[in-house]
Amino acid sequence: MLIGIALILLGFLLIGLDSDPHGNGILGLTIGPIVTLAGFIFEFYAIFAKSEKD
Repeated sequence: MLIGIALILLGFLLIGLDSDPHGNGILGLTIGPIVTLAGFIFEFYAIFAKSEKD
């Protein structure tokens, strides 16, 4: 779960680091949201996946 949180934070950081005004560059519109979405997908998988306990 910590990996998912790190991906979400990294995505928001990438959006914030965009040098174009209002985040309209490649980081703010493409790469940042994709990384953030990947983090949320990873979190949902970590929460809902069944564990392999015997």
